Amino acid sequence: MQPMETSSLGRIEVTPTAIATLASQAAQECYGVVGMATKDLASGIVQILQPASHHRGVDVHIYNDQIVIDLYVVIEYGTRIVEVARNIQSGVKYTLEKTLGVPVAAVNVHVQDLRISAD
Repeated sequence: MQPMETSSLGRIEVTPTAIATLASQAAQECYGVVGMATKDLASGIVQILQPASHHRGVDVHIYNDQIVIDLYVVIEYGTRIVEVARNIQSGVKYTLEKTLGVPVAAVNVHVQDLRISAD
């Protein structure tokens, strides 16, 4: 199921991939976020994804016209992880609800790794 709207002009559908791209962009604009990561840690290696593949660090689930987002992020070492995660949650929720007009039920942030900056 996808968020959609029907009017006399036709139907508008937004794919989960488009939602994931919006969520990824909103998350990366938050202070302390280094990038998106793969959710599969089976290999034990956390890989920061290239810009073209950012939607892969996001899982989108749609239940009863509400969206649940799972974000897999890499955060800057030395920042307050809880504060960065809360900022991600509020920023992504605000962006998606403003852009799509559909309620976001939850934004779950999974911190996959910490990175030390080169500075």
